[in-house]
Amino acid sequence: MTTTTPLDLSSSVAEVARVVTAVADDQLTAPTPCADTSVAALLDHLHGLAVGLRLAAERKPTGAPSASADALPADWRTRIPRELDELADAWRDPAAWEGTAEPGGIALPAAWAGRVALNEVLVHGWDLAVATGRPYAPDPAAVRACIAYGREFAAAVPQGRDSIYGPEVPVPADAPELDQLLGLTGRDPAWTPST
Repeated sequence: MTTTTPLDLSSSVAEVARVVTAVADDQLTAPTPCADTSVAALLDHLHGLAVGLRLAAERKPTGAPSASADALPADWRTRIPRELDELADAWRDPAAWEGTAEPGGIALPAAWAGRVALNEVLVHGWDLAVATGRPYAPDPAAVRACIAYGREFAAAVPQGRDSIYGPEVPVPADAPELDQLLGLTGRDPAWTPST
């Protein structure tokens, strides 16, 4: 990893929380860009990763987040935004970025785990927004940080990258930075629920 400076997740979690609270009940069964994952399952994944990556920042044991529509908490519309805020608060502590953290039980440099947290929130926020027809305007600095993380991850652990994301989707070199990030994480920036 080339960058160890702590990142602020606040604007990213606020943008994703805005999208979460706007999801309508009749959209819960809709598809998302994540293969075989409904909106409800993606919301459950956001719930689990917000908790799990907060616990990683706090150096508490955590398992891998699920993505199950059946496990989505009934109070998800208020719970997930609160959990996202708590995630950002946990990574606001400079100590969270030092040493080693274990998101999902995997030991990583804490600075890397913090970037995992930002990337997961930001990219899955887009997944949810595009699946539900909501506008999405992530912080450009956060997008750039996620692109750097994605490139470092692909270079350092290519097998891990391939097991987490689908094949990289080519985008033009002059494409918007968000599109570049989406392609890097195996997403087609032109995806719609009808595709």
